[in-house]
Amino acid sequence: MKKVIEEKKMVPMVDLKKQFQEIKDEVLNVLTEILKSGQYILGPKVSEFEKKIADYHGVSEAVGVASGTDALHLSIDALGIGEGDEVITTPFTFFATVEAILYTGAKPVFVDIEPDTFNLDVSQIDIKITEKTKAILPVHLFGHMADMEEILKIAGRYGLKVIEDCAQSFGADLNGRRAGGFGDAGCFSFYPSKNLGGYGDGGIIVLDDSKVADIVRRLRNHGSKGSYIHERAGFNSRLDEIQAGILLVKLKRIDEYNRKRRQKAALYAELLSDVVKCPVERKGAYHVFHQYTIRSQRRNEIQKRLKENGISSVIYYPVPLHLQGALRFWGYKEGDFPVAEKAAREVLSLPIYPELEKSTIEEIAEIIRSTV
Repeated sequence: MKKVIEEKKMVPMVDLKKQFQEIKDEVLNVLTEILKSGQYILGPKVSEFEKKIADYHGVSEAVGVASGTDALHLSIDALGIGEGDEVITTPFTFFATVEAILYTGAKPVFVDIEPDTFNLDVSQIDIKITEKTKAILPVHLFGHMADMEEILKIAGRYGLKVIEDCAQSFGADLNGRRAGGFGDAGCFSFYPSKNLGGYGDGGIIVLDDSKVADIVRRLRNHGSKGSYIHERAGFNSRLDEIQAGILLVKLKRIDEYNRKRRQKAALYAELLSDVVKCPVERKGAYHVFHQYTIRSQRRNEIQKRLKENGISSVIYYPVPLHLQGALRFWGYKEGDFPVAEKAAREVLSLPIYPELEKSTIEEIAEIIRSTV
């Protein structure tokens, strides 16, 4: 008789299957509605979603696009930033942030980060501003907002645009004002693993300037203002009707999803704060914990032990942007941004999602405690 070996089930970073089971009937109903309608591109679900997103963020305009990367790219383009211009941003983020700047021909100028929030260190922005600087592009990393109030003061002094990368911060706020509603444009991603995620790629731009919104609408649709009239070349970057329908189902639940993420984060902090550096929440900020990212000099040992016990974990991000081979041509070198470089050696993101069970968090914490 063969011995049956039971495999230990892997704990994922996010469990989209479990979430789908809770909303399955509503999702299937909206998909059926869309399929019956025969309208798949820029249909009524996209319009409805854009309106609800604008209302949620307290702005007048929202324009759906094909991805979070496109949201950044089209925003930068629509705000008139291009060849020879400089955009101040962070070296500690996903590559898409800087990619979107490069697409327009502008140059990313990096500022080091705060060691506790991992966001732009606003005290270092002024010294990086030159006559070529046209915008500041903060990233609300891991779900905690950057110091937007100070960033807006700096931008006001120098006449700069502000573009918020909100890909990881849907529902986050600062002193009661939601992420995306501070700058000239707020850019969101609906990649499936995001706090508000679709079942494919998608993104949206929120803003209060109808003229810029109109430029974005043309850019997302081949530069067309309708009836096959093209005043400039644009892009094929439209949020499709099916993703909009799915996102409408999830949007009704986003505040509850974020509340549950905060509960999971609070439990992690209770169990781990005496052995590793846990995420902070600055006064006035509402952290939505897209990631729960700890810091430890024994990061690699912790990750190894978690893997041995079937627990997923990810290093966001192992190499800061200024040291990436794709950006070598800008001449940045190791030591240029020491806080970001140190973070890259110490950070580790643990599983966090609304459906994550208390017992699993306790198991993860026990493994980490026994390692350090």
